[in-house]
Amino acid sequence: MSRPPGPLRPEQQQQELVRQIGAVLTAQAPPGWRQLRVEYRAAGRHVETDLLVTGPDGVPRPGQPHPEAVRLLGVLRSGMYRPGFGTWLGAIFVFEPAQPPDVDFVRPDLEPPFRQQPPPIGFQDELRFFPRADEHVPAWLRERAGLTPPAAGGEVRTPRIHDGVDASGKPLVRRRPLVPAEAERVLAYLDAAPVILASRSNGPDVFAPDRTDAVPMNFRTDGAWAWPGAVAYYLREHGVPPDPDLVAHIRARGFTAPSEVPEPAKNLALAAITGETPEQVQTTV
Repeated sequence: MSRPPGPLRPEQQQQELVRQIGAVLTAQAPPGWRQLRVEYRAAGRHVETDLLVTGPDGVPRPGQPHPEAVRLLGVLRSGMYRPGFGTWLGAIFVFEPAQPPDVDFVRPDLEPPFRQQPPPIGFQDELRFFPRADEHVPAWLRERAGLTPPAAGGEVRTPRIHDGVDASGKPLVRRRPLVPAEAERVLAYLDAAPVILASRSNGPDVFAPDRTDAVPMNFRTDGAWAWPGAVAYYLREHGVPPDPDLVAHIRARGFTAPSEVPEPAKNLALAAITGETPEQVQTTV
């Protein structure tokens, strides 16, 4: 894409585009198909589109989405841009015969689980194509785009999931592994902290690309750190240690997570995740 097309203000226009996307996909679906699941992720010109086709045997298999469907998904994303607020970077579409489509848009302030991390220019283009007011540029987007971070307004930290990617796009892990006994205690801590943000959808596993709907898209906090469900998932499934600073923090707390977190601390954690101020978070929760 070079420039975003015009906005799709009426909801009927958005629904019509979703219908067109479904029509293109179903036209290429095999006879007897039961479900088509499309996950679309984008940042600037970086676009990822994954299609799972469930056939008569009930087994989902990867498929190649039609280029016209990919184009229409981009038109839908561009048309849902809100000046000053941006647009969503990820969405999941589920189509089933004789059923209305099920669509789940990732909030514009949340980073979708990219299969391959876009380069900084992708996030820079995102902000150029879909300008946002400064207060609506979340911390993770600033970091990905290489922008100067705003003055810190809280002390809640967020962890790195892995340590970058290699030339082929595979994630890199440059951390000391945890011994099994400690890994279990760290997992227990990560899973015990209160959930502050949740999604109905799961994301793809960057270490096992065939697992397209596996990684929980939720966030937890202990009042000092806020982490996505991917942290516990990758430790449990692949032995990937969490961010070393987070591990050190968990050790310092004796591996005992709080069962409750005060509301002001939750607001700070949500602000760290979304890039909003604690005051903005407080007015929306």
